Amino acid sequence: MAGRVEGKVAFVTGAARGQGRSHALRLAQEGADIIAVDLVDQIGSVPYDMARPADLEETVRQIEALDRRIVAKKADVRDYDALKGALDEGVAELGKLDIVSANAGIFSFGTMDELSETEFDDMIDVNLKGVWHTAKAAIPHLKANGGGSMILTSSTAGILAIPNIGHYVAAKHGVVGLMKTLALELASDMIRVNSVHPTSVDTDMIQNAATYALFAPDLPEDGRTKDVIGERFGAMNALPIPWVEPVDISNAVLWLASDESRYVTGLQLKVDAGQTLK
Repeated sequence: MAGRVEGKVAFVTGAARGQGRSHALRLAQEGADIIAVDLVDQIGSVPYDMARPADLEETVRQIEALDRRIVAKKADVRDYDALKGALDEGVAELGKLDIVSANAGIFSFGTMDELSETEFDDMIDVNLKGVWHTAKAAIPHLKANGGGSMILTSSTAGILAIPNIGHYVAAKHGVVGLMKTLALELASDMIRVNSVHPTSVDTDMIQNAATYALFAPDLPEDGRTKDVIGERFGAMNALPIPWVEPVDISNAVLWLASDESRYVTGLQLKVDAGQTLK
């Protein structure tokens, strides 16, 4: 039985670990070949350890274990020329482009009056401008292919106002504006553009000491266990869960990438455990 994206080629940013790796794997499980990029380096304003080359190598190993092809490159979504070069090389090797998962993102904290210029600029450059760079690099290939699907990763923070992460909120709201504009601009080329809006996802982006300190400043460091923090995360959701798993978002990406959603464009797809209802 053919997979749901059999014979398609997908471009995934931030693919070394977390949601990006999960998206690449889920698409590969359903028949897609993958062009994967990641910074695989640290950004100074990010308060947790980011992915490293070994993480991207592990993504490659897992994709190849599924007997799918993968072209993996180190590239920074803030650097348009490098990102475009990596994508162009991937398309040259794999032959075309059908699916784009603009997933790369970072997280940091601070009230609006406390954030440094660097923290704000890094957030906008990666989480908003990087999404635009991804779309801009991909559009010529999608047009040449006769259409395709572009999925932009936003957040519940692209719908809600959330204190202590105003720069993240601004970037993720901006992604919605990009999505809606791209959906209109590209509709005549049969390129669909949608956004996904996860609640908290069980990845390294939230499972780290800095995030735990934000959610439990009243507790000593040794008291900030995953179970305790999970209770506080769970208070944000309507469903009684602390967070969703990466594959839950990947399944939404897969549906938006597949022909099952062939006439869906301009959609804000929430995978939020009811967070935005509260």
